[in-house]
Amino acid sequence: MTDYPVLDKINKPNDIKILPESELPELAREIRAFITEAVSRNGGHLSSNLGVVELTMALHLFLDFPEDKLIFDVGHQTYVHKILTGRKNFETLRQKGGLSGFPKGSESDCDAFDTGHSSTALSIAAGFVTARELKGEKNKIVAVVGDGALGGGMALEAMNNIGKFKSNMIIILNDNEMSIDRNVGGMANYLGKIRTRKTYVNFKAGLENMLDEIPGGKGERIVGRLKHIKDSFKTFFVSGMFFEDLGLTYIGPINGHDVDQVLTALKSASGLNKPVIIHAVTQKGRGYLPAEKRPGKFHGIGPFDLKTGKLLKKPGTGSFTSAFSETMLELGEKDERILGITAAMEFGTGLREFGERFPDRFFDVGIAEQHAVTFAAALAKAGFRPVVAIYSTFLQRSYDQIVHDVCLTKQPVIFMIDRSGITGEDGETHQGIFDLSYLSHIPGLTVMAPKNCAELKKMLKAAVEMNAPVAIRYPKCGEAECAGELPVEDIVYGKAERLSEGSDVAVFTVGHSVDIGIGLKERLESDGFTVSLYNARFVSPVDREAVTEAAKKHKVVVTVEENVKRGGFGEEVAEVILEGGFETGFVNASLNDSFIEHGKRSELLKTYGLDTEEIYGKIRRIIG
Repeated sequence: MTDYPVLDKINKPNDIKILPESELPELAREIRAFITEAVSRNGGHLSSNLGVVELTMALHLFLDFPEDKLIFDVGHQTYVHKILTGRKNFETLRQKGGLSGFPKGSESDCDAFDTGHSSTALSIAAGFVTARELKGEKNKIVAVVGDGALGGGMALEAMNNIGKFKSNMIIILNDNEMSIDRNVGGMANYLGKIRTRKTYVNFKAGLENMLDEIPGGKGERIVGRLKHIKDSFKTFFVSGMFFEDLGLTYIGPINGHDVDQVLTALKSASGLNKPVIIHAVTQKGRGYLPAEKRPGKFHGIGPFDLKTGKLLKKPGTGSFTSAFSETMLELGEKDERILGITAAMEFGTGLREFGERFPDRFFDVGIAEQHAVTFAAALAKAGFRPVVAIYSTFLQRSYDQIVHDVCLTKQPVIFMIDRSGITGEDGETHQGIFDLSYLSHIPGLTVMAPKNCAELKKMLKAAVEMNAPVAIRYPKCGEAECAGELPVEDIVYGKAERLSEGSDVAVFTVGHSVDIGIGLKERLESDGFTVSLYNARFVSPVDREAVTEAAKKHKVVVTVEENVKRGGFGEEVAEVILEGGFETGFVNASLNDSFIEHGKRSELLKTYGLDTEEIYGKIRRIIG
C-alpha cells in the first residue's frame, strides 16, 4: 500500500488549513496518486477528478465547512472534496453501502446538495444565495461548473437570473475543453477564444499593476480614465463580453492548477457584492499519462492496470451499445435519411463511428437533451429519420419535448435509450428505472425492449419503417447472459414472442429481463410445473391478445421488468387481466417505487426482489 504522509494529516473538514504552504504541492501529488490507485481497483470517474485537484484544494483553503456551501455541477468531480472532508474510505467507492461517487448529503454535511445531472449547480447556488439573504446570514456560496455544463439550457437560464443579484456569489468555470466527449457549440468556441487571447491577458495584467501603483485619492480621474480604457480594450479583445453583459463580473482566465492564483481570485471575488465568475483553465486527467492522452476513456472507467491504463476486464463483444453502433452504420450506408443525434455522449452511446463515417449526418448538440429532441422533431418533419441516442436517466430531462414536439405532432423520431434499468455503481441519479413509466403512457409512442443484441438490430430496422415515434430501451450491461444465443423472429408490430409453451405459469419478460425469466422457468420446471415464457418485445402497445390467452390457460401470470412498479409494464398487464375478469393469479416482479442506491447490479436485483429466488417464492405461494 502506498504511503501518503501529508494526506494522512487530513482527517476532517478544514484540516488542509493547518498545513504549511510548502506541503501543498506534495498534498496535490498524493491526492492524485490516492485517487488513481483507488479508481484502478473499483472503477469510477478519473479524468475529471485529476483535473480539479489544485482547484478543490484552493476552495477548501478559502471556504469553511460545513457553514459555507460548495456546489459541484454533475458531481462526478467531487473525489478530492470528499478526501479533504475526511472521507478517505475509497476502498468502498461505488460499492453497495460504501462511498458514493457523487455528492451525497447523507454522507457528510459538507455536501451541500445531492447532484448527478449536468447544468443544475447555478440554480442551486442561486437558491442558496437567496436563502442566505432572507435569513440574514453571511456564509460564502460557490458553484463549480464545467465548460460543457455551461452550454446547457438550465445553466443559461440560471445565469440570466443571477445577473440581477446584488449579493456575492462565486461561480468557478472549470474550463478543461471537455464534458465527457470534447465540447461542441458556440459556448465552447467562445471560451476557446478567451483562452487564447494572450494579448488581452498580458495587457490586462500590466494595466492592473499600473493602476495599483497610483496612490488612492490623488489621481481618481486618471484611474477612472484608465479603467475605462481597460474596459474598452477588454471589449475589443474578448468579443461580446458575454458574462459581464449578463451582469457577472468576469475574472480570468487563470491557471486552475495554481493554488495561489485560484485563492487570490477567490479572495478578490468575495469582496464584491455581486455575482462573480472565475474562469479557471484546467487539464482533464492531469498527472496520470494514460488519462491525459485519453481523457474521454478515463472519464468513467472500470478497474484497470495502474501501470498501463488497460482495463482489467475487456468489454464484451456483444454489448447492446455496440449492436446499436453497428446497425447505425449499416442503415446509414443504405438510407441517406438516417441521422445520428446525441447530447455530448457520442462515445458512450455508440455514435462515434457513425459520426466518423457520416460527419454531415451526425450532430452532437452538447449537454442539451431538450434541444436534441426538438431539433430531431424538426428534422423528422423535413423528411429525415433522426435517431436520438441518450441515456435513460438523461432522456427524462426532455419529457416535455417528447410529448409536445415529437408525439403530439407525430414525428418519426427514433429514441435509442441506453443505460436503462439498474446501471449499478453510479447510484440514484443514474439508475434508468423510470423510462417505461414516463414513456409508455404517451399517445402514439411505440416503446420496445430487445431481449438480446440481434433483436435490437431488428427493432431498429423496423423502427425506421414505422413512420411514427419509436423508443427502444436497452441496458448498460453486455449481451444478456442466457438470451444471447436465442433466435430472433421477425418483428411483428405489437406482438410478443413466445419462447416456450406450458400450462401452469406464464412469464412475460421485458427486454434483457428474459434472463430472469429463463431462470424462473428452469426453477419451476424442476418442481414439475410447465412454463410459457414470453418475450414481451412491446411495452406500448402491450400485446393484449397474448396476455388474454395466457390468463385463460395458466394458473399464474408473471411479469418481470427493471422499472418501477407504478406505470410500468406489469400494471398494463394487470389491467388486461382485471378487465377480462380472469381469476388467474398474478405476480408483478418490478422495482419498488423508490430511488436505488449504488452497488453492483446483481446485488441490487437481489436487494429489491428481482432475483429468481424471490420471484419464485411469490409464485409458489400462489400455486402451492
